[in-house]
Amino acid sequence: MAEHTSSSITIEAAPAEVMAVIADFARYPEWTGEVKEAEVLSTDAAGRAEKVRLLLDAGAIKDDHTLAYSWKGTDEVSWTLDKSQMLRQLDGSYRLAPLDGGRTEVTYQLTVDVKIPMLGMIKRKAEKVIIDRALAGLKKRVENA
Repeated sequence: MAEHTSSSITIEAAPAEVMAVIADFARYPEWTGEVKEAEVLSTDAAGRAEKVRLLLDAGAIKDDHTLAYSWKGTDEVSWTLDKSQMLRQLDGSYRLAPLDGGRTEVTYQLTVDVKIPMLGMIKRKAEKVIIDRALAGLKKRVENA
C-alpha cells in the first residue's frame, strides 16, 4: 500500500468560505501552482463536481488526468484517480475543522503513485511540494478574496 503525505494550515475564514474556493475548480489555475487547466466533466444532484479533468505540471509529475470527487457533508471532499496517462494513483482529501474566531484548520492528505519507476522519497517530495503549494495558495486565495 502506498504511503500518504499530509499537512495542515490555519486560514482566517469560516469553513464555508474555504470550501467555496476548494469547490471552484475552474479557478484552480489562478491559485494552485501545479494545475494549469481544470474542467468539470460532471456534477452531482447538489451541483458539486463529481468528475474533473486536470492538467497538472508539478515538476517531476506532469499529467492530464481525471479525478472522481466525493463530498462528505460541507467540511470534507476526497478524490480518487479515474484515468491518467502517467499516474497509477492520485488520492487525496481536504478536511476542514472550524476554529475559534471564525478560522478554519485545513488538512490536505495526498497519495501519489506513478506508472514509471520512481524512488519513494522522490514521490513523497513531489507530494509535499503539491500539498505545501496548494495549502499556501488556498490560504492566500481565501484570505485575499
